[in-house]
Amino acid sequence: MSIKFEVTHICKQSGARLGKLTTPHGVFETPFFMPVGTQATVKTLTPEEIKEVSEGLILGNTYHLWLQPGNDIVKDHGGIRGFMQWDGALLTDSGGFQVFSLTNMRKITEEGVFFKHHKNGSQLFMSPEDSIKVQEDLGADIIMSFDECPPPYETFDYMKKSVDRTLRWAKRGKDVLSTDQALFGIVQGGLNKDLRAYSAKELMKMDFPGYSIGGLSVGETKEEMYEITKFLNPILPFDKPRYLMGVGAPDDLINNVINGMDMFDCVLPTRIARHGTALTTEGKIVIKNHIYEKDFSTLDPNLKTHVSKYTRSYIRHLFKGNEILGMRLVTYQNLAYIKHLMQEIRQAIKEDRLLDYKEEMMNKTNYFKKR
Repeated sequence: MSIKFEVTHICKQSGARLGKLTTPHGVFETPFFMPVGTQATVKTLTPEEIKEVSEGLILGNTYHLWLQPGNDIVKDHGGIRGFMQWDGALLTDSGGFQVFSLTNMRKITEEGVFFKHHKNGSQLFMSPEDSIKVQEDLGADIIMSFDECPPPYETFDYMKKSVDRTLRWAKRGKDVLSTDQALFGIVQGGLNKDLRAYSAKELMKMDFPGYSIGGLSVGETKEEMYEITKFLNPILPFDKPRYLMGVGAPDDLINNVINGMDMFDCVLPTRIARHGTALTTEGKIVIKNHIYEKDFSTLDPNLKTHVSKYTRSYIRHLFKGNEILGMRLVTYQNLAYIKHLMQEIRQAIKEDRLLDYKEEMMNKTNYFKKR
């Protein structure tokens, strides 16, 4: 079995979608968020903890696992699942984001991308076919087409060439896929609506089981991001999942759900946790701030987890002392909060009141930029 997807309800108030995604490793209600396990680990957490703070799906990074330990070693463990002892569902990206993030260390050609190893400088090359082969070895349920993620403000000429090449790469990847993994096409085109529509329609002709939206949350404004997801909502197939890549701030999650998105991933909740920023039901707090030195309240009074045992004062002390437990506790909290948020969003869709829920969230938290 590859995957199956169905839309089960449309929120009468917002138009947001509730869906059901069936994978070989579980059935999941959408919309949902996937924690990022870049190197076959969600940083600081055990697989048992990841299970508690996720919906049961996580993401692995093709580029990083290809470099270390190598896809052959991961394959010999039975894929990422056996390697990291994870029994849930799994999605891998294609390495395409590194084409964007390692700008100074790569050269894009029609054949593929030449990289310099980001640690030792050695020469590397990845083609669309290589990306699929590595992802087959990694063994995820859902895998991605190799693409270029171009910077959002490139010229039209650059974007058009990039989109056309990404479409050719998508076809090449699809042609060599030899497993029943669900391969998604990735819609690119920056902030240009004509190119976004063109990219989506050409990918739809190739009939992928799902569609990702790439090239957002990479430097453009939130309003520009929302404009593109709103634009793509009626264009993308209704009966296939839409995966908005690299988006995970609470305000972005709810606004893009309203714009018809079903799946999300982002390093943001875990990355900011390691620097002392906690996401809670009452808003974002920087636990290292002096104001929490004598704060004996729990980190999040409305979310009961094992983190609730500890005071803000204690967690601040851990960060000030560079203790790893501080990072672990806030990482757990942040992912637990995002899981809670997505559950609340799904419930609000079922009750046809997602816009009301957004309004409540805007009033009681600091996640939304005050206009």
